[in-house]
Amino acid sequence: MVRKLIFILMISLVGINSGLTQRSPLTQNYRKFDRKLVHFGFMLGVNTSDFSTEYKPNMLVDYDMYSITNKSQPGFQLGLISSLKLGTPLLRLRFVPSLSFQERILYFTYYSDDPLKEFEEYEERVGSTNLDFPLLLKFRTARYNNFAAYFIGGAQYTLDLQSKQENSQKFGDPFIKLFRDDFQVQAGAGVDFFLPFFKFGIEVKYSHGLKNALIQDDTRLSKPIEALYNRVWWISLTFEG
Repeated sequence: MVRKLIFILMISLVGINSGLTQRSPLTQNYRKFDRKLVHFGFMLGVNTSDFSTEYKPNMLVDYDMYSITNKSQPGFQLGLISSLKLGTPLLRLRFVPSLSFQERILYFTYYSDDPLKEFEEYEERVGSTNLDFPLLLKFRTARYNNFAAYFIGGAQYTLDLQSKQENSQKFGDPFIKLFRDDFQVQAGAGVDFFLPFFKFGIEVKYSHGLKNALIQDDTRLSKPIEALYNRVWWISLTFEG
């Protein structure tokens, strides 16, 4: 709910600022930006990641599993921006190879064999160091003085450098294993501010995995889970020249 409110507030501010800039004409900064075919820059940002989880319908009966919940954790990312104008300054193709650091927490709650305790809890932290390769279409509004808003969408391939896909499982002390490769859809919105010598942007995006990331290796942790899909909220600052 908080994320949705942030997104709605951001879009509202875009509309308010657009109305104000139309009333107060200013000298336009960096006019040659829209005449260039290709732009380069860099991106810095933060993220919060967790799982979209599907459980086995009979996990209580078959595995004594009362519940599985997941909690998002903060991370950060940095990347390089390359942007190609597609005929008009309002439409661009963007490729932003990035390095991102993410962590998610899964909480497992079991019925306890101890007569003094009803439940037992177990916490599993799943960390990832990802190389992300998003290919995105950016549709921008017409420029109002030194401001513009935009929507962005596309897909990305992710390679998890921290994946334990090839690691041997420890059935006495199991861990969640995820596939090294993932494909995600991505959508978001942002605002651009044209400064005298470069363009500065603020961007909010959401990614969701297209394939089940869980390696089902029949441990007490993975058995009750049908599927895990990666999902991430991104907030980025972009700098393009």
